[in-house]
Amino acid sequence: METLSLLLPKGRLQDKVLELLKAVGLSFHFGARSYRPASSDPEISAKILKPQNIASLVALGRHDIGFVGHDWIRELGLDGEDSDLVELRDLGFNPVRIVAAAPDHLVKDGKLSVDGPVVVASEYEKLASEYLAKQSFQSKLVKTFGATEALPPEDADLIIDNTSTGATLASNRLIIIDELLRSTTRLVCHRGVLENPAQKDKLDRMLMLIDSVLAARSKVMVEMNVDRDHLDHLLNELPSMMAPTVSPLSKDAGYAVKVVANAPDIPDLLPRFKEAGGRDILVYRLEKIVP
Repeated sequence: METLSLLLPKGRLQDKVLELLKAVGLSFHFGARSYRPASSDPEISAKILKPQNIASLVALGRHDIGFVGHDWIRELGLDGEDSDLVELRDLGFNPVRIVAAAPDHLVKDGKLSVDGPVVVASEYEKLASEYLAKQSFQSKLVKTFGATEALPPEDADLIIDNTSTGATLASNRLIIIDELLRSTTRLVCHRGVLENPAQKDKLDRMLMLIDSVLAARSKVMVEMNVDRDHLDHLLNELPSMMAPTVSPLSKDAGYAVKVVANAPDIPDLLPRFKEAGGRDILVYRLEKIVP
């Protein structure tokens, strides 16, 4: 029996979302040209839509949960206290910046230099209008439907668009002159889901698993052996979420030590562990961490 209706994003957000859901045990079978993949969980139905539509439809209650970039939540005005859209988690996926960029020959000292009204192209009508209202120049906003970076210089003097690395802008000889906001992928739900006991229970279980996967991605497990004489020295070098696990080895051969560490710290920690007497050191990634 269906408990939750899930919207999956079409396009660049989809791969990371499916990877996360697979890690929590939820997979989908995609038929040819189908927008309704079969879910491995009979209590969850899924549909694929553009992120622009996901935020609106979840806010309307047509679907229960979905994944969408924060930029579209802001663009659609669904981030206010009166909105029925609830942002449950910032997943950190697909970070982008919403920026104002202009052709290089129209930028002087980091600012736009145009005589007369400025033609501005953007998919983000609301965000662009809010930005332009704060500028000193007159402007005319042109709504785009993709490939906004292709309009300048012939058809636009300025664009407001998203960028992850800036490479596409640079390849079109566009220079960023302002940053409007930063966006990442969010997991959202309709407010009514939180008031429905069966749906909330299902959602809470999903959130627990998602949190455990996200927590594990930045951690690694380190295991090593150490002689009795070096144990205290080694323990002084160990970081840990709580306390390290220390177990005696057979035949009085020393101790086995196990500790969770931040993955980025490993290049610094391993030499310290070795110098402190650690040996037979193993480092491996974790799938989930449940506090």
